[in-house]
Amino acid sequence: MQLFYCNNITDGGICTLDAEESRHAVRVLRMHEGDTLHVTDGLGNLFLGRIVVADPRDCSIEVTSPAKTDLMAQQPACKIHIAVAPTKNPARMEWLVEKAVELGVGEISLLQCDHSERSFLKTDRLERIALSAMKQSLRTLLPAIHPVVTLDEWLAAQQQGISSGSLKPLHFIAHCEADKPRTPLSTALVANTDTTVLIGPEGDFSPREIDMAFAARFKPVSFGENRLRTETAALYAVAAFNFVNNL
Repeated sequence: MQLFYCNNITDGGICTLDAEESRHAVRVLRMHEGDTLHVTDGLGNLFLGRIVVADPRDCSIEVTSPAKTDLMAQQPACKIHIAVAPTKNPARMEWLVEKAVELGVGEISLLQCDHSERSFLKTDRLERIALSAMKQSLRTLLPAIHPVVTLDEWLAAQQQGISSGSLKPLHFIAHCEADKPRTPLSTALVANTDTTVLIGPEGDFSPREIDMAFAARFKPVSFGENRLRTETAALYAVAAFNFVNNL
């Protein structure tokens, strides 16, 4: 199944693919007027459409109905939010975004921490990678990727948020300070519960940041006895969340 993305889909209406999606449909796949395809809005919805204008720059699609297919990736009732400090090598973050989206991450926040070696990272390229990974893995939810903010700012915003779920969300911080009590993430996770996991930079969180997260009611967790790279730790968290939720 070929999956396309359009952010302005209405059931029974006409949507227009952007230039890149149009080129892929018309030039690469050689699709014509009357051909059917699957298109998602990135919000968890999958539709069936028919090409009405096969323009490689502005391919127009008539949305005929919500699609029903066993190949559609079912959206879970809960999501995992990864808040991570960008690595010094941006390629490692690109790898993380691609793999995390393939596994179904719900949201990604980028953080500047006391020990960060990179304080800026463009999100436009990461968003393109996320879109490609969503389509490749036949998922219909495109996770938001938030620009870099300081951990202080991010924690302050989190405390103002209000959960709409039936269960209280879980908030974890994964740090490497062995002298502080930590619970294995695999046992701390709870099925069917929205979860946020804080992942620090290569130099780990500072003691100040750990205390600040504790004050914000983030619980300390570990990923085992071995020390993982930042991007590996973030992907481990997503995989563990999927395992607990049978995703």
